[in-house]
Amino acid sequence: MPRTRVTVRCESCTLAETYGSLRRARMAIAEHGRETGHDLDWEIDRLAAGVERAGADAGVCGRSGCENPDSPLVRSEFDEEREDGVEREDGVER
Repeated sequence: MPRTRVTVRCESCTLAETYGSLRRARMAIAEHGRETGHDLDWEIDRLAAGVERAGADAGVCGRSGCENPDSPLVRSEFDEEREDGVEREDGVER
């Protein structure tokens, strides 16, 4: 199964590292930026399968209509019934 792989590069110096988690990559970017003042770029080469599915279901590609409304991972703020069973109409509890 593919695992997360994020590559971080700095055009101002020779830094080029690959990390196995988004968290570690973000921490490296923040630390390097703090220490050097450099702006880094990162590339998400791949993500764990569950993260990819969640992103695809949520429509994170940025295009309207890409989300999967049948996914249990996507909930609309206007769902008719919340998990606690309180019915809502137009986002207001009734």
